[in-house]
Amino acid sequence: MITVRAMTEADVEAVSTIRVSGWKAAYAGILPRSYLDRMTVEADTRQRREHFTGVKNGTANLVAVGAGGGVVGWACHGPCRGPGTSTTTTGELHALYVQPSRIGSGIGRTLLEAVHAQALAHGFDTQSLWVLADNTTARRFYERAGYVADGAARADDYDGVSVPELRYRRAL
Repeated sequence: MITVRAMTEADVEAVSTIRVSGWKAAYAGILPRSYLDRMTVEADTRQRREHFTGVKNGTANLVAVGAGGGVVGWACHGPCRGPGTSTTTTGELHALYVQPSRIGSGIGRTLLEAVHAQALAHGFDTQSLWVLADNTTARRFYERAGYVADGAARADDYDGVSVPELRYRRAL
């Protein structure tokens, strides 16, 4: 059984472990290997801790906890950060990661449902997210959850490689 709760500072290292292993599993072959190879749990933990203890600006962090009490997934969401959307009516899923060995077990869906419930409670009527264009697994996951690409695209640079992202959204 999976439960979802607010992330605490004690969860930061577990979240970083999930995030780094998630990046290395999901983005292999999409992002440059040099970029992924430089990612470490220690560096990510420092960054997550700063993010977690810093100014929130409406951002919420949730963790999925397994039957044994360990963190098995993480989601971060808040007001939409991109241009062309209302920050008062549109929320944004900033991140959603599940332990790679647990993908397909329903943890991601459970986290996403909790994000949707919180977004509704905060007055959002639409949820958006950005996904790497070549991450077909994630795109299928979000499409099954009712998200559709809205035509917006951008690219981020990873070690000199431009990697395209697509924006998805759905009504809550």
